[in-house]
Amino acid sequence: MATGVLPQATVEDVLAQLAALEDPRIRAVNERHGDDHAVNLTQLRAVAKSLKTDHELAGRLWATGDTAARLVAILICRPKAYSAAELDAMLHDTRVPKVQDWVVSYVVKKSPHVEELRVAWFADPDPVVASAGWALTSDRVAKAPDGLDLEGLLDLVEAQMKDAPDRLQWAMNECLATVGIHHPELRARAIEIGERLEVLKDYPTPPGCTSPFAPIWITELVRRQLG
Repeated sequence: MATGVLPQATVEDVLAQLAALEDPRIRAVNERHGDDHAVNLTQLRAVAKSLKTDHELAGRLWATGDTAARLVAILICRPKAYSAAELDAMLHDTRVPKVQDWVVSYVVKKSPHVEELRVAWFADPDPVVASAGWALTSDRVAKAPDGLDLEGLLDLVEAQMKDAPDRLQWAMNECLATVGIHHPELRARAIEIGERLEVLKDYPTPPGCTSPFAPIWITELVRRQLG
């Protein structure tokens, strides 16, 4: 099916096009991960590409509350045009994992407010919001660790990850692995914490993929770095 959208597309145009692309098999798979849309992401990206950047339309699509429409909105918005308050409201306004992940990865990370939001979300009592703060912290651990208390992060992981809710636990585990991968002086401690807590140790991992169990994840990524 063609995915071209006419210039000056309306919200109704986009929603109709997304509805035409829905596949119940995709919805069934997504629902197992907490998502609630039925559009193949390659096709969804093609819709967004045809719309090009349109921040005003992005705002109207987001306001529909429809998951597929919100994913398109994320792809066509101007990340730097959002205020910190707008981004905070967007994150608090969604519980859908894919939407949250894309808001963080495609919008917040490109925003001048990223550090302000990282700090605020990291300390948020809502574990879903806190998971976004941990995801942004992992990004800093890998790319700009100066000023971060890496030992303190490992202390928090050690004390809280085992009993954390699923999405927060996943984000904390990623931070644990990121510390171990990028900071050799803390690698042994990161691996020891992962081995002792055993978080995601039995997570089903498809052939050819790296296990999210931190000791395996760290060891494999370091091996690749060393060639």
